[in-house]
Amino acid sequence: MFSSATAQWLFLTCLPDVGRARRRELLTEFPDLPRLLSMNAATLRAMGMTADATAAIQAWQKQDDAHPAVREVRAIRDNCCKHGIGILTWPDSHYPEQLRHIHDAPLVLYTLGDTGLMARDQIGIIGSRKATPAGLDHARRFAEELSSRELLVTSGLALGVDGAAHAGALDAGFPTIAVVGRGLDRIYPHQHRRLGERVIQHGLMISEYPPGTPARAAHFPQRNRIISGLSRGVLVVEAGLRSGSLITARMALEQGREVFAIPGSVHSPVARGCHHLIKQGARLVETVDDILEELGAWWSPPLQTGSDSAPEPKPQGKGLLAGLDSREIAVFEALGYDPQSTDALSSATGLPADQLMQSLLLLELQGLISSAPGGYQKVA
Repeated sequence: MFSSATAQWLFLTCLPDVGRARRRELLTEFPDLPRLLSMNAATLRAMGMTADATAAIQAWQKQDDAHPAVREVRAIRDNCCKHGIGILTWPDSHYPEQLRHIHDAPLVLYTLGDTGLMARDQIGIIGSRKATPAGLDHARRFAEELSSRELLVTSGLALGVDGAAHAGALDAGFPTIAVVGRGLDRIYPHQHRRLGERVIQHGLMISEYPPGTPARAAHFPQRNRIISGLSRGVLVVEAGLRSGSLITARMALEQGREVFAIPGSVHSPVARGCHHLIKQGARLVETVDDILEELGAWWSPPLQTGSDSAPEPKPQGKGLLAGLDSREIAVFEALGYDPQSTDALSSATGLPADQLMQSLLLLELQGLISSAPGGYQKVA
């Protein structure tokens, strides 16, 4: 283990008293950061290393498995092997180049899925966890069309806009990238377990946190810098004035990325964040072409060469409705990703209560919808 380059980079992330900012400073000074692990105690102290950090490095040099930092590296490797999680370190050829240039980029990324997708041009789609049905529809539709225009959708797998964006891309037959704020040994939030499995199967899930790390509030603002760092621009669909999406938008600007926002009703609390961004200079977006026009300096649509062009992706989501009759399809399409009452569904579909309940039961048994406080909703 001690001679493994991957293990050495992992160890550097486990060093006590060496946070992200300090690691970035050291990386600037020593591009071959594992060199630190061969330095003597006097040199390390002269560099400003604390006593605990110096002791940890000495334990590594002695291959002392009793030291907590060494044990942690071994546990991370074992857990990654157990769960099939990949480890990308800073010098790895698959480490995304665009991410290297942001402030405090992670030294290590944990992955499940196709790491080659990170080399693609990406657009971040973010927004409120408590999005309106219209906001969820915007997220899905923009994700589908942006994917069809060769921009890979990246988001955070959260409830609301994030989940709708991932589902929109996947349902149209395109891959998507989810950046999460916990270890990859468990999909979070649990409501998106099935969606997360689809992301892993058809796209990529990444985290800077090793397996076993629980979801914590402080992790989510940190993962946002990775979403914006991977992306050429960030689209905010719905956001309140105190939404974490505004933090992501600010990070995107600091990283030199474009920020886009979809306006909403002046009476809607989840539109105020978007309106604020637009006042601050974000591009007001009504159609996908608004985004592509702004990104025109670097983006150009793929050349179509007739019969030699790439085949159209096969939609994955359409197969979900195979075998359903027209009544059940109508009920499914009337549902959103927020709970809707049976009264609202009856009004939208024109079905009497008994037929509506039969259709809802069948859809629930097939795992396409779920009951929730306030009614029924699609399972992303």
